[in-house]
Amino acid sequence: MKDRPRVLVVEDEPAIAELIAVNLRHAGFEPVCVEDGEAAQRELDAVLPDVILLDWMLPGASGLQLARRWRADARSRPVPILMLTARGDEPDKVAGLDAGADDYITKPFSTQELLARIRAVLRRRAPEQLRDSVAIGELQLDAATHRVSWQGEPIRLGPTEFRLLHYLMKHAERVHSRQQLLDKVWGDHVFIEERTVDVHVKRLREALGPASGMVETVRGAGYRLTAARSRPRHD
Repeated sequence: MKDRPRVLVVEDEPAIAELIAVNLRHAGFEPVCVEDGEAAQRELDAVLPDVILLDWMLPGASGLQLARRWRADARSRPVPILMLTARGDEPDKVAGLDAGADDYITKPFSTQELLARIRAVLRRRAPEQLRDSVAIGELQLDAATHRVSWQGEPIRLGPTEFRLLHYLMKHAERVHSRQQLLDKVWGDHVFIEERTVDVHVKRLREALGPASGMVETVRGAGYRLTAARSRPRHD
């Protein structure tokens, strides 16, 4: 029998945490609920979950601080983070994504929406179907080993940025709209906004460092990866 996906729920309101846990168990997940960052860190140190549901407002360290910490740690970096919050304004959404969240859901939310988002981030975390290698100039990506390098130096990428770079490299020199990237990279994007693409492109460029200029913004059209540029640029 397949193991139930483990979901770490970091939520300090017991009623909300229990409601989430009941629905997760009913949907075939294994929820583990904690109330603050310290307890969450202990759980992460013991067993990595398959996905983290992280409340923005917590006692002690905030959800944003925790997301940044876990994204900076090589061990926890691949774990998808879904931010839970009552903050629905776009600047707050962008702040959550910039901190490292893979998705964002605003309270109050429906159970079906929550479960759909969890399933979507888990699908995006699944192993790549393509196990090939691709090189554009001095930028190399190996899908089988999940490694990226520039001029022989390793580059660390989160799972979404890796998939985004893989797709752009496989279709280099072509312009891709945000909608096309959502279709090809995210797949199930019923709840995902196009602005999310911009955040992940920004995150990808930051990770690429001196190779960041290869990811070009085409005004009014979208993005493309080109071998013609190898110096950083700021769009």
